[in-house]
Amino acid sequence: MKISFHGAAKSVTGANHLIESGGIKILVDCGLAQGDRFCREKNFAPWAYDPKEITAVFLTHAHADHVGRLPRLVRDGFRGKIIATPPTIELALLNLHDSLHLMEEESERYKTVPLYTANDILATERLFAGLPYKTPYTVAKDFTVTLEDAGHILGSSFVIIDAEKKRLLMTGDIGNSPAPLLPSPTQIATADYVVMESAYGNRLHEDKSERKILLERAIEDAVARGGVLMVPAFALERTQEILFELNDLVEHHRIPRIPIYIDSPMAIRATAIYKKYQNYFNPATQQVIRSGDEIFQFPGLHFTLTGDESKAINKVPAPKVIIAGSGDGTAGRILHHEKRYLPDPKSTLLMVGYQVKGSIGRRLLEGNKTVMIHGETVAVRAQIHHIDGYSAHADQNGLFGVVAGMHPLPEKVFLVQGEEEAANALKFKIRDTLGVNAIVPSLGESFEL
Repeated sequence: MKISFHGAAKSVTGANHLIESGGIKILVDCGLAQGDRFCREKNFAPWAYDPKEITAVFLTHAHADHVGRLPRLVRDGFRGKIIATPPTIELALLNLHDSLHLMEEESERYKTVPLYTANDILATERLFAGLPYKTPYTVAKDFTVTLEDAGHILGSSFVIIDAEKKRLLMTGDIGNSPAPLLPSPTQIATADYVVMESAYGNRLHEDKSERKILLERAIEDAVARGGVLMVPAFALERTQEILFELNDLVEHHRIPRIPIYIDSPMAIRATAIYKKYQNYFNPATQQVIRSGDEIFQFPGLHFTLTGDESKAINKVPAPKVIIAGSGDGTAGRILHHEKRYLPDPKSTLLMVGYQVKGSIGRRLLEGNKTVMIHGETVAVRAQIHHIDGYSAHADQNGLFGVVAGMHPLPEKVFLVQGEEEAANALKFKIRDTLGVNAIVPSLGESFEL
């Protein structure tokens, strides 16, 4: 068995890993590189393999940095199956259409060509095949793939590959447990080799029990200051988790009654998919739903689907809360709100997720006093805050625990989907504590397993 790393090596985004066994080739994930305009070149770069030779693509989850190049793969000749859990398939298609919309806007602005078209998405949709958790899929004789719950977003999966009497675990993104909505990631008992994310490989999250308190305080502070609280949030999982928390805060009268806007068509449509697959929630959340609580609806909440509804938010006086995509401020409606309210010292930008290097969100966290939005220089006078506890990614302890919980320990661990500093910190912790050979592969590097 052989593995080659063609994305997310020494970087967070663009996951794309090639596994070969007995003349069969499969991919795990086929995502967009994200963060700044330089990433556009990576997404248009020639494939390091022939898409026509790939038998199947297995998806760990539906985020764009894991599924965003699938239509291009299909356009360039891939005709195999794209295999994922049913909710991942629905969320992935939603994400692909949303990404196309953003690409078309960018292409018009910069006079470039989009990465793919609506027809490419349609061709991609025909290749999807649903696979439930714990159900082995036979790729070829003595070559099977099984999905297990990764606890990251709805339908997210560990991809377990059994071939040549060896087991390879591909984690994709690992959930930050305990999470408000989803179960904890499945503890995989054993694997010979592990390919694991490392986004927070050098960091520990704040106490998860405090994240709701910090959200409550941010809203109370916005009310006291008479400003706008902006929350850039990824449409998948983060927005639904925050809605769940806000529902509890409102119902127990812990925050003042002010308008709260979900200003993201994708998040609104994703929430409908979450409602459809409530059986994927953790037992506690399912019990709340059975008690009759509508967890994604409460007084003061407004879903703004159309452009006109979004623009109308500006007419509503502060204080108010605006939750909009994208989560790292690289695109989407949040940019319009940041452009309007970042210069206002009464307003606050609250970030609740990982900020990719080169993104506007990352620059704001680093203390930049100006940012470029839609080609204009925007002064930053608003307060900038960050809550790590809402991250959908496991921190260093959570990542380490995936490996430490295996018996026997794996022979090798490959660390991807993290900036080099984070990946190296986790590498040394695994090596020094467990004695396991941990490797941070470079882009294009291959290993015989």
